[in-house]
Amino acid sequence: MTMLPHFRLETYLSKWEFSARYHMTASDMETLTLNELLEMAGPADRDSFQNMPLCYIETFGTPALRAAVASTYETLQAVDVLCFAGAEEGIFAAMHAILEKDDHALIVTPNYQSAETLPMTICKTDGIPLDESNAWALDVDAVKRMITPKTKLIYVNFPHNPTGKVMDRGQFNALIALCRQHGIYLLSDEVYRGLERDPGIQLPQAADAYERGLSLNVMSKAYGLPGLRIGWIACRDHALLSRMERIKHYLSICNAGPSEHLAIIALKARDRILRRNHDLIAENLRAMNTFFDEFSDLFDWSVPDGGCIAFPRYKGRDGVEVFCRRLAEEDGIVLLPASIYESALSKTPADRFRIGFGRRHTIEGLSAMRAHLMRNRP
Repeated sequence: MTMLPHFRLETYLSKWEFSARYHMTASDMETLTLNELLEMAGPADRDSFQNMPLCYIETFGTPALRAAVASTYETLQAVDVLCFAGAEEGIFAAMHAILEKDDHALIVTPNYQSAETLPMTICKTDGIPLDESNAWALDVDAVKRMITPKTKLIYVNFPHNPTGKVMDRGQFNALIALCRQHGIYLLSDEVYRGLERDPGIQLPQAADAYERGLSLNVMSKAYGLPGLRIGWIACRDHALLSRMERIKHYLSICNAGPSEHLAIIALKARDRILRRNHDLIAENLRAMNTFFDEFSDLFDWSVPDGGCIAFPRYKGRDGVEVFCRRLAEEDGIVLLPASIYESALSKTPADRFRIGFGRRHTIEGLSAMRAHLMRNRP
């Protein structure tokens, strides 16, 4: 196995995430306590959780979890779902199940690092840069020009990490038509689905819309339950799901039974959880808009289409890397500078940073950032 390169984001967060006063670049929603989640359960689910045996469970995931996941899709059944220990394991399994050394992959950039690092260790990989000058749009005509006879996979991520962009519906339909024409798998990272500002722009899930579509999702982001470590891929290609399951045998083997049961409870309460998260985002975005209006000389800011993160530009003379380092070292405020999203596949902006707005401490963190800027205004 090829030794994988240094994972910049995870290394950076391992240094700051748990020691900082304000984790202002968090990519997930405010979490629930175990008691809060169990209060959302019916008596039978609560009793089952408290009395369940701590044994191995099915590699594919328990039938009950797979059915609960399938209920979030328009056309799928439990048999179309394979569960993973988080989304990262799903990305790893999908890339290795689909790609071989003579294949070609296309990956949207900027992106979560493993989305481009993993295919690069397997086959020729090219980046599809979102257009910064056009509100981070994806140009499907440009994708069409990049396809070769060996292109086997296209990876997209909407609502997008880190920009919060949601792809235009017409362009999404055109992308599916392009994939269908060439027999290309479409791996769609949908971990922020459900957090769109406008429900009308929500995209169909790839596994519903396309016979070779893979929908990647997880309890971590939109649901705010990363401690469960429960993710999944939904896909109608059962032979591919079986290949991914065989890869999982060398990874987690199976998920934790208690986590899967808690994920079922959360999925049954998904409307309540997502409504609570939308309310928190709306409150925090009002504070974000006020903050960035106050410092418009230092930042370019626009409200993202969805998710709970954004990628604003820093215009200070000291540069975004120095700005983020001083915030962390002097005031315990953590942002992700642009270097963390540097891509080997295409040029990425060097003057931006990721900020999150899905946590309850967001407003307090903005106050701390305001105080820092008043002391250290470039």
